[in-house]
Amino acid sequence: MRIVVTGGAGFIGSALVRHLVLDRGDAVCTLDKLTYSGGLDNLDAVANASNHEFHAVDICDAPKIKSIVSAFAPDAIVHLAAETHVDRSIDGPGAFVQTNIVGTYQLLEVARAYAAQRSDAFRFLHVSTDEVFGTLGATGRFDEDAPYKPNSPYSASKAASDHLARAWCETFGLPVLVTNCSNNYGPRQFPEKLIPLTIHKATHNQPIPIYGDGQQVRDWLFVDDHVRGLVRVLERGAPGRTYNIGGDCEKTNLEVVQSILRAIARRTGTTEADLRRLVTFVEDRPGHDRRYAIDTQRMQHELGWRSTTDFDAGIAATVDWYLANDAWCRRRSNLYAGERLGRKRA
Repeated sequence: MRIVVTGGAGFIGSALVRHLVLDRGDAVCTLDKLTYSGGLDNLDAVANASNHEFHAVDICDAPKIKSIVSAFAPDAIVHLAAETHVDRSIDGPGAFVQTNIVGTYQLLEVARAYAAQRSDAFRFLHVSTDEVFGTLGATGRFDEDAPYKPNSPYSASKAASDHLARAWCETFGLPVLVTNCSNNYGPRQFPEKLIPLTIHKATHNQPIPIYGDGQQVRDWLFVDDHVRGLVRVLERGAPGRTYNIGGDCEKTNLEVVQSILRAIARRTGTTEADLRRLVTFVEDRPGHDRRYAIDTQRMQHELGWRSTTDFDAGIAATVDWYLANDAWCRRRSNLYAGERLGRKRA
């Protein structure tokens, strides 16, 4: 296949690009604005691949996107480009409206015009989050028919982009597929998210912040499992359908941190008790969802996919990668610290 991947220099996007290019041999055109969370070093493994090309471009730049898509002539577009961090959306929601809503609109319009010129099959895969559904009680899971009830500017902007994608399918006949994934983790995740932040803080003997009481529950999905799920939806999913991609692995934030500390202790010789002393409970953020988890039955029964990575094994692999790539982590962490300081001053 020939596939355009937006946001392909980010955490999930680069994992998808590496899988498509190296494991499957697909021709891939990667688009990324290269904001703070994306980096060309995430694509080092495919930098010299003959079946890969990269363009630094904002998805809101419709004329440039249209030119690239027309020249590359893809069979599919996988749309991952997004602002994704809840804390940043609280500090500055405007960027989330611009990228997640306006950018998705521009991309859908480019895809609609391009698809109209093709006589063969074309697909547009819109990648979203389970946070659009809001928060759950103590039991139950969100399925694909759950009503949307976003609680942060981030999840609201993603919910809006989901609605646009579905509307372009229903109104204009664009063959759109939508996925809603649970919390991803794995190598190369920017250290503003819980797991890489905890690893970095613990390995540098710094306080590890946990919001509130740490009892917020999330369903955790290893990034490589997610990537395989996206490919399955792209190849076998039905246009107009939504698919939940989750890990079937619910953990509280505190349980996640404790798993990380155990993995680090085994590898560094530091005692787990010493690492736990670094845990610091901080004021909870506004609108923090207490629990969300998604039902993956449709993925399992219709497409024959399910997550296969054991959580502790995934955490161990993630810790190993960060320990072996400390320079990468330091660069991202220094950037993160500087960005946080700038946002506070603003």
